[in-house]
Amino acid sequence: MADEQGPTARETYDPHAGIDKWLRLWREERLFEAEELTPTSPKDEQRTLVVSMFPYPSGDLHMGHAEVYSISDTMARFARMRGHKVLNPIAWDSFGLPAENAARKRNLDPRDWTYTNIDIQAESFERLGISFDWRTRFHTSDPEYYRWNQWLFLKLFERGLAYRKEAPVNWCPNDETVLANEQVIQGKCERCGTDVVKRNLTQWFFRTTAYAQRLLDDMEQLHGRWPDEILSMQRNWIGRSAGAHIDFQIEGRHERVRVFSTRPDTLYGATFFVVAADSTLADELCDAEHRAAFDEYRAGLTSKAEMERLAIDRPMTGVFLGRYAVNPISGEKLPVYASDYVLADYGTGAVMAVPAHDQRDLNFARAYDLPVRTVVDTGGPDPADTGIATVGDGVLMNSGPLNGLRKEEAIAAAIVELEQRNVGQGAVTYRLRDWLLSRQRYWGTPIPIVYCDSCGAVPVPEDQLPVKLPEIGYTLRPEGGKSPLQTATEWVKVDCPSCGRQARRDTDTMDTFVDSSWYFLRYPNPNYEEGPFDPAGVAAWLPVDEYVGGKEHATGHLMYARFLTKVLHDIGLISFTEPFTRLTNQGQVIMNGKAMSKSLGNLVNLQEQIAQHGPDAVRVTMLFASPPEDDIDWADVSPAGSVKWLARVWRLAGDVGNASPVPADVATDVELRKVVHRLIDETTQAMETKRFNVGIARLMQLTNTLRLAVDRRPGPGDAAVQEGTVALIRMLSCVAPFTAEECWVRLGQAPSVLKAGWPHVDPALLVEEQVTCVVQVAGKVRDRIEVSPDISEDELQRLALQSERVQAALGGAGVAKVVVRAPKLVNFVPARS
Repeated sequence: MADEQGPTARETYDPHAGIDKWLRLWREERLFEAEELTPTSPKDEQRTLVVSMFPYPSGDLHMGHAEVYSISDTMARFARMRGHKVLNPIAWDSFGLPAENAARKRNLDPRDWTYTNIDIQAESFERLGISFDWRTRFHTSDPEYYRWNQWLFLKLFERGLAYRKEAPVNWCPNDETVLANEQVIQGKCERCGTDVVKRNLTQWFFRTTAYAQRLLDDMEQLHGRWPDEILSMQRNWIGRSAGAHIDFQIEGRHERVRVFSTRPDTLYGATFFVVAADSTLADELCDAEHRAAFDEYRAGLTSKAEMERLAIDRPMTGVFLGRYAVNPISGEKLPVYASDYVLADYGTGAVMAVPAHDQRDLNFARAYDLPVRTVVDTGGPDPADTGIATVGDGVLMNSGPLNGLRKEEAIAAAIVELEQRNVGQGAVTYRLRDWLLSRQRYWGTPIPIVYCDSCGAVPVPEDQLPVKLPEIGYTLRPEGGKSPLQTATEWVKVDCPSCGRQARRDTDTMDTFVDSSWYFLRYPNPNYEEGPFDPAGVAAWLPVDEYVGGKEHATGHLMYARFLTKVLHDIGLISFTEPFTRLTNQGQVIMNGKAMSKSLGNLVNLQEQIAQHGPDAVRVTMLFASPPEDDIDWADVSPAGSVKWLARVWRLAGDVGNASPVPADVATDVELRKVVHRLIDETTQAMETKRFNVGIARLMQLTNTLRLAVDRRPGPGDAAVQEGTVALIRMLSCVAPFTAEECWVRLGQAPSVLKAGWPHVDPALLVEEQVTCVVQVAGKVRDRIEVSPDISEDELQRLALQSERVQAALGGAGVAKVVVRAPKLVNFVPARS
């Protein structure tokens, strides 16, 4: 590389220069405001909504924020540069447990802690150069927002999709609140890492199971637009299973107990019956003689997490309940046990145990010396001897009329038998469970229900929304598993909306996933007061075109947002059934191969990185390190290297901007123009496919190409050099906006570079005038010839056969076969002599 000489080479690039100036200009000229925030016209292809999963205000921005918002901001800037009307909004997911816990430690009201952090993050976003339309800003802890959480709750309540029941729930002893299944990771609270236990509580649920099949079916809209990994995770979480419901009579009980099995053909292999030990059914079935043993066993379950209970490689435990279930086909009596390996809230909370063909059933049978009867001959050894259940396909045996049938035939025959006897039927079930949304904490949306001794559960009338939180949050504490709001006695007291008698408010708050399941719909008009969102704005901007966030939300937030979108569609409030057209997952920013953590001593402070290298270098480093979905190990990247490249671009802009243009009658460097346009084209393609690391690599190539042209020939005044430098700076604005603005001015252009648009490619300059064709004989290269890129196969074969080297290789033999791949390959297969 040539030395960068001249007066501009001695100037110093300052990565912090001009930040305040450009922030002021962007603000004054309203460059990031969507031209029509709430238009009435329907959405068109030139209108793009880019959304990152909104931030939680736990403190200042961190390295993960820098990554995800660098990605989404690059998308937004690229779309804007290409002439799209772009909405790049911002809001804060500001309710939730972390803020409440942090405020409690400091004896603060969560409001003070939350809104102070929001202001800090907002300033950091600006100084990172994120191109938000700040008119969209709102916070989910604002009464103006959570009023509509409550309104949506009431709409689901009206449709039977919000209901209350007693159920075993996940309880975090540290945070003293219920957790949804999606918030329990390997048996621990996702927030604090405490082992989760089971409790029976009366809670509110959203009936997500009513939409299980549609959640599966509508994935067809997302194929090729969402990562396959996320779709697979959701498909597995929904867990569709086809099989049969089977009704067992329990001796001494009038009502039958229903179980679900994907293998009703193995019914003859059932040798015992198991119910969840923490279910009301187990309590009901236990006889007096076994009551003491059962109560003692159940008391020990509260410390066991769900993952532990479902594990196969652990000792199986249980207790006999003194009852027998009757096999509805064979009439055999099966002893009924209570055990922790069956879950009360999964399926019906009861299973028929077929130990020969289910490993957990087999482990239990061996622990309690129960019979093991093989009913599917898979060709393997007997499970009773090996202790290993056989789960494959095979031929039915020991199964009466099903003997000799294979799996699919036997399942169908078993279902016919069950239906004819009126003791079962074919069925489809789902692993997905209803969304548990009650939380026993203060800092969340109050549930808009009033309890009256005369009227029962009564919805709060819409004209009385929002039900606001009492503004004494710093004094309220959870007590013994009770909601903090129970101690706000004056707030709890309220007149019944139905009869006027004294009643009491619901003292739980909603899961904050409710806040995030619809927030994106409010972006087009966050001040709309006639409903949760502006119908005209939603019609114009939604669904979200580009959604960016972590894959850890695959079975939580993303599932809930899809569910609520379908509910809103069915209510008639929106026209689409999927909220996010395209999804991009970003990886993690790690350090030395591990997640950043204070305890590990490998935490990287974002503000320190920005102070040392400047915001543009941090953004470029994030984007250049890898494709968006891959992890970035900060130990392996070089913000200092990004500064050096940006400095080279800055000096190049100065050299070209100070140069006198070459007279118009002097021919420009055509070959340089071809290189410039090829790199513009390749950068464009990389940006379109979100391969931002490749796009930046092409910009670096273009920088090197132009630097050589300036230092050697044709010089900084050449039209091709001028054109290439202008194009470089325009494209640079998507990834390093502050530096691009500085360079744009150094080129003598009027600010802002954002108004210049994305450079266009001349297709004629991309056409290769000649390409090299490899000519082979019997697979060995014998010659290379230059040909036109659009040459026909016949013409290419004729030219190749004229080659003296090819004729020499053929040695007078004829040609048995010719393989032609115009314009780059010809292979002659000689005829045998």
